[in-house]
Amino acid sequence: QVQLVESGGGLVQAGGSLRLSCAASGRTFSSYAMGWFRQAPGKEREFVAAISSSGLNTQYSDSVKGRFTIDRDNAKNTVYLQMDSLKPEDTAVYYCAARPFTRSSSWYGTYDYWGQGTQVTVSS
Repeated sequence: QVQLVESGGGLVQAGGSLRLSCAASGRTFSSYAMGWFRQAPGKEREFVAAISSSGLNTQYSDSVKGRFTIDRDNAKNTVYLQMDSLKPEDTAVYYCAARPFTRSSSWYGTYDYWGQGTQVTVSS
């Protein structure tokens, strides 16, 4: 069992930055690939970024590539999402998720554990 708690969301102006954190419980965090997803009102949950269990491999959606960076600190049981050059269309609830595999995935259906989400609002 893995419990995930996100933090770091908030209100920021377009062009600004935020850094989201996701703290995981348990001693097997390094065995899980991690992902970030987001959901805006009235829209489907969408993939943002993911990272392998070792942290060596990452993947991003086209909409955030070059602006967002995912990384992890297995010693601290935490995964991060650095978000730069934010746009109003990045406004959403951001969720972190864990899957018990070494490889990451962009498909939300393969993730077993989810956090409660953190709101990110980007004003124009």
